[in-house]
Amino acid sequence: MSQELKEKPKVSNSQAQKELDKAEEQFKAFDENVRSLTLDRMNQAPKQESEPETKLSSRELSRKQDIYLKPERSIGSREPFNENYRKEYEFAKEYVQFIAYHKEITGETIDMWTKPFAGMACEWWKVPANKPVWGPRYLAEQIKRCSYHRLTMAQNVSTGADGMGQYFGSMAVDTTVQRLDAEPVSSRKSIFMGANNF
Repeated sequence: MSQELKEKPKVSNSQAQKELDKAEEQFKAFDENVRSLTLDRMNQAPKQESEPETKLSSRELSRKQDIYLKPERSIGSREPFNENYRKEYEFAKEYVQFIAYHKEITGETIDMWTKPFAGMACEWWKVPANKPVWGPRYLAEQIKRCSYHRLTMAQNVSTGADGMGQYFGSMAVDTTVQRLDAEPVSSRKSIFMGANNF
């Protein structure tokens, strides 16, 4: 517990005291379960299934007008750029064609800030959803990484070893929810596209 009680409340009834002790044990078990949630364990959590997005056919993609994204706003940086990361920067700033999906609010424009390297300006982007667009690789990769962990309460019922009845307790169950997603438009996979096809 984050803060121990100074003293237990006094209960006159022995049955009520048993219930109070049982509730305290359940709270301690839940608290330990929540404390055991580490970032590594959360990253291993199963991804929540979502409805598949409607994909555009290759004919529809060829008819679409090319949309090139530019940052809506840019805030300069006073820190110097580390030249040791020049190759990674050159790779990350290449424009790639991708389709961004907003999984929480279907069709909503994605607004986000990016700053992939120290010394770069912070950039504010507005990315239209469900349309093929051209943007820097670091923007597509950042959209692809947008997920969060959902912690829920699940009731588990166990029968006591003493045969006295059933015990009810709660535990934290975590799942990973993909909030935003981005997929490359090209159906060909290239070794130059990186691990996430970007």
